[in-house]
Amino acid sequence: MARAPALHEIEDFPEADRLEGFAHPRATPRLYGHDEAEHTLLTAFASGRMHHGWLVAGPEGIGKATLAYRFARHVLADENERQADTLDIGMDTRAARQILALSHPGLLVIRRAYDIKAKRFPASIPVDEVRRLKTFLGRTSEDGAWRIVIVDRADELNVSAANALLKSLEEPPPRTIFLLISSAPGRLLVTLRSRVRMLELAGLEEEPLRRAVTQAFAASGEEVAASAPQPSEWERLAVLSGGSVRRVLALHAAKGLALHDRIFKILDGLPQVDWSAVHTLGDELSSPAADQRYQLFFELLMDAIARLVSVQARGAGGPAEVALARRLIGPARLATWAGLWERVAADKADAEALNLDRKALILNVFSKLDAASRD
Repeated sequence: MARAPALHEIEDFPEADRLEGFAHPRATPRLYGHDEAEHTLLTAFASGRMHHGWLVAGPEGIGKATLAYRFARHVLADENERQADTLDIGMDTRAARQILALSHPGLLVIRRAYDIKAKRFPASIPVDEVRRLKTFLGRTSEDGAWRIVIVDRADELNVSAANALLKSLEEPPPRTIFLLISSAPGRLLVTLRSRVRMLELAGLEEEPLRRAVTQAFAASGEEVAASAPQPSEWERLAVLSGGSVRRVLALHAAKGLALHDRIFKILDGLPQVDWSAVHTLGDELSSPAADQRYQLFFELLMDAIARLVSVQARGAGGPAEVALARRLIGPARLATWAGLWERVAADKADAEALNLDRKALILNVFSKLDAASRD
């Protein structure tokens, strides 16, 4: 019988959905702001008429994976450890410890696994990862025990992997639950979406967001916890986060407020680009060690583009945003800027898939912004 991996062995390798310096969602005991979604899963399971497939959808970093692992702990725990009115399961129980170490025989997690040789994550979830389902589902379940399959994230499946998953969803074994996590459900195959129930989560309101962020910092170790946001920073972090816990953590850890101000300053200078500032950003963000900050840069930049387009289209926003949107976009350039977001997203995806130079990508993006503000 294969030895279950020790926790330190699991944590030695990076995980695509774990923010550096903070606990993974499966190690998060409490979920804030999603009581209705928890109640939906809890009552469905207790009723004995549990649907075999669920699509847990919503913005990135709001607690979708935390909910999936909480539900997995509840389902895979001993009956005497479950509670009738909550998904809470003690983190010191056997099931919780095994799920934390990814060693529970009733749990399979399908995700982008870290490539040790290439020292990076693949751009998508390959079909070989989904083929692990055949072995997992082919095992005889002990004493009619439940099995949980978590796909994190389903919108990262390549076409072959999505079709392979579809076959298992079409003919699911008894007492098996699929939890598909997605931040972009529209990218999923229509046939895949038709086989699952949608459970949509929204961004967190300020109070549950604050509680979730506090929990994350408290669980991160003394050094990180000591650097938790100051009250004076909280309002801006909450606004920029869009209700995402992950975004607050990333913003704070990567000095995101200062990065946001630098991006806005460059945008404010258009149609004249401060190429010195852009080159400085490119140099700072191009190294592999700056990956977290690089990803945050693009999130903030694309949010800024989307926000300016929305402000111009609707005429609503802060005075500085309205003035900038009118000057850069105006009615004549609205279609151009609306399409710019998609082009920047596509360029970034291509750069990551082909392992292209990051600084060159950043320079190219600001060239497109420059051109869009002049057309």
